[in-house]
Amino acid sequence: MNLRFAALISFFIICSFASQSVAQENPKSTPTGTPTQRSMREIVMMPVVYRVAGMDKVKVKSDLKYTSVNNPNLLMDVYSPPNLAKNERRPAVIFIHGGSGAEVTPKDWGIYTSWGRLTGASDLIGVTFTHRLSARKTSLEDAANDLAAAITYIRANADSLGIDKDRICLAAYSAGGALLAPAMRDKPEYVRCLVGFYAFMDVQQSGNLFTANESKETLQKFSPINYLTNDSAKIAPLFIARAGLDQVPTINDSIDRFTREAMSKNISLTIANHPTGVHGFDNQNDDDRSRELIQSAIAFMKSNLNMKKL
Repeated sequence: MNLRFAALISFFIICSFASQSVAQENPKSTPTGTPTQRSMREIVMMPVVYRVAGMDKVKVKSDLKYTSVNNPNLLMDVYSPPNLAKNERRPAVIFIHGGSGAEVTPKDWGIYTSWGRLTGASDLIGVTFTHRLSARKTSLEDAANDLAAAITYIRANADSLGIDKDRICLAAYSAGGALLAPAMRDKPEYVRCLVGFYAFMDVQQSGNLFTANESKETLQKFSPINYLTNDSAKIAPLFIARAGLDQVPTINDSIDRFTREAMSKNISLTIANHPTGVHGFDNQNDDDRSRELIQSAIAFMKSNLNMKKL
């Protein structure tokens, strides 16, 4: 595996802010055409490659303590439209990062702060939060509890946050796809849609990512593919964005098997493929197809949250 692939896998799956530099091809080639050297921090701090007007005017409530767990990194940011009226309530999109652990506070990475601003500038409420999912230890249950606490927090504080507590979208990235499983299992009415960007839809076959530490029962519990046969008509509409050149072993296999099974159950599913996209294409591939898929995801969210399309 070359350094570029190793860097991206570390970033989205077991990322840490190591001081070492890794080789990463710049989506915009340098004048000489040679790859640039980026540190891990530079990679995680890159924003998404699609922008809309007003992102710089979005209002942000930062570092909200959303859980009683004694961990100073478990904090939340809420991104609101600049034109949100005092008594107005908007649908919310909760962004679920991958398996990096809480130590590196992923909510503060450029990819998630820019998604938050993009959502706020698109007339929705963006919610980013740090949770405890990590490939280095048993953490699926902890991370699921963090997500449940985050949902409980924004619904309990919906009025002060300007959120419509009955119109929520969950958007998961990479290993965070496992955390879509509880919503697919329980089907709460307030979850109106689900989004997965290069997300694991079956962690039972995730190589050594989770299988080395989690029990078979836990892996089954947190594999979204296992809930496609359970009251499938009630599963919230799904948008799955796939990276055609995803370097993470088994992730596209999990997506492909999930989509085939979902189609066989006639589930409401939108599948979007970036043929030349890498893992994390939304901030790594600065091209028209990345922008098209990001825009399509926002339109999907707005449509299913009963908003007008872009």
